[in-house]
Amino acid sequence: MKHFKKRLKGWLLNAGIVLAILAALVAWIQLPWQGVVALVVLLAAWLGLTRRGRQTLAVAGVGIAGLPQRWGASMVIVVGIAGVVAVLVAMLAMGEGFQATLNQTGSDDAAIILRGGSQAETNSIISRDQVPLISSLPGIARGSDGRPLVSPELSQVVNMRSKGDGSDVNAQLRGVGAQAWELRPQVRLVEGRKFQPGLRELVVGKGAQAQFLGLDVGSSVKLGNQQWSVVGLFASGDAHESELWADAEVVGSAYNRSSYQSVTVKLAGKDGFTQLKAALAADPRLKLDVETTRAYYSKQSEGLTRLITVLGTVIGTIMAIGAVFGALNTMFAAVAGRAREIATMRALGFRGLPVVVAVMLETMLLALLGGLLGAGLAWLVFNGYTVSTLGNNFSQVVFQFKVSPELLWNGLKWALGIGLVGGLFPALRAARLPVTEALRAA
Repeated sequence: MKHFKKRLKGWLLNAGIVLAILAALVAWIQLPWQGVVALVVLLAAWLGLTRRGRQTLAVAGVGIAGLPQRWGASMVIVVGIAGVVAVLVAMLAMGEGFQATLNQTGSDDAAIILRGGSQAETNSIISRDQVPLISSLPGIARGSDGRPLVSPELSQVVNMRSKGDGSDVNAQLRGVGAQAWELRPQVRLVEGRKFQPGLRELVVGKGAQAQFLGLDVGSSVKLGNQQWSVVGLFASGDAHESELWADAEVVGSAYNRSSYQSVTVKLAGKDGFTQLKAALAADPRLKLDVETTRAYYSKQSEGLTRLITVLGTVIGTIMAIGAVFGALNTMFAAVAGRAREIATMRALGFRGLPVVVAVMLETMLLALLGGLLGAGLAWLVFNGYTVSTLGNNFSQVVFQFKVSPELLWNGLKWALGIGLVGGLFPALRAARLPVTEALRAA
């Protein structure tokens, strides 16, 4: 019973240490840059102004000077941590790029109207007789011709072939009204012309042209068992670049659609949205919801961005555990190889704390090098890299990875966190090793 209690006590102590380290790591990852700077300043002050700090610098200097003799083992730490940071930053950059693309798609001066309770265009229906009622509501801006800026629209998923491997993929064919161009001033033609109402003509986004086969201006593509002519190419810098645009009436006729799915409107002034929302709520004939297009597209990105972030964090954590073990093995071997050196320093009066901090500083330096290498690789390889994924309308959305400074900063914090854990236990072992035993072992 006594032996069992002793083992239980030891197990609880180890579990407490592990939990404390995990809590410290989580706090470190969440720490803002101001907190990191404050910690660095405090450490620098301790190293430069205290006796033990100067001892730490002396011990660390000896260890760092010996790194070229242990370069092979040290590279295990650097490369392992670089891999963790590169993968983590790349995964999170994908989520950030997708979210940025959809956030850029909307604005606060335009609104999208859907059937009440609908979360996306795919499950929304707006009847044709509701469109004139919507057009007459207050809060909607008018164009140069005095007509309300309203675009009733259809969203149809069509089958295309990928340029990457020739496989069948989904694309979004958007049927728009004549005023869609004035509603979305960011959409601008870069080649060809606009489609003509009543004709089976397409204007395609740059992202769609880059992703799908057969969308060069002047070509013909088969959609819905009908031939469509590609007459123009547009750029917008947002999710619309992944779409194919055509006349809403022609799209409805081609796909036997007797109603619309959404109505996009231009808002009149700062109070336009409030007026429009109140008018929709007051009319019993219009059981419709309205959101600014910025809010709508931001919501469309939330689910996938959250999934990518979780997956990236999980994968990064698994890789980080492997990197920690690599660092532990390397630093334990380094400490064992320097046993006589460390024992001699302790015999000369160096305390345990300077030894612990010195070994950890050495590991943190290697971790920093690995973090910088991984962050640099992620930025060079993935920043601006164009990919596509399935959006909420079950069609491909083309977007670019976005390796932001914030992601690079978080990657470096992950690297230093790995170095902290990887150097802690070897450092404690070095400080606790009896001087006589270390000298005999050497």
